Amino acid sequence: MAEIVWTPGKFTAQVIDPALAALALDPPDRLVGVRQLLLGTALQESGLRHLRQLANRDGTRGPALGYFQMEPATHDDIWRTFLAFRPALTARVRAVPGLAAGQPKAEVLVHHHVYAAVMARLRFRRAPGVLPAAGDVQAMGAYWKAHYNTVLGKGRASEFEAKLAAALPALSSELSAG
Repeated sequence: MAEIVWTPGKFTAQVIDPALAALALDPPDRLVGVRQLLLGTALQESGLRHLRQLANRDGTRGPALGYFQMEPATHDDIWRTFLAFRPALTARVRAVPGLAAGQPKAEVLVHHHVYAAVMARLRFRRAPGVLPAAGDVQAMGAYWKAHYNTVLGKGRASEFEAKLAAALPALSSELSAG
């Protein structure tokens, strides 16, 4: 199978935007900021290249899956403690094109990229506080670190900020051209 080469605009248009449309959680005036947060998350977590967590120096590999590098335990917890109590939202998740009936296994995050974006958005939906405003790269980095990578994660907000800041000009020009 050929490797997909993603640009920020292509990833946003083909993965993030369909996920946000399927969920229908965010008002139009917040969509740009949410899509930037999700793009920054995928850039930081996988570089838009790695569908499975990279091996550590000792050769062991962590459990994180998909472009958003979500761990199976997190995936399953979203279903068990969040979606289980929101039937309308659960129905929208299950209606994402290409998903089999029932609750998807975490392994689906590897090959169903829109579903992976849906789950990443839900992870942020559960987080406290207001999502950062569009273009506030520093606030997005801090929000990602606090609520996605967490204090236990190896990622740094400054890495997230640098990757997202570098991608935003390309994202804007790609989306306006497309």
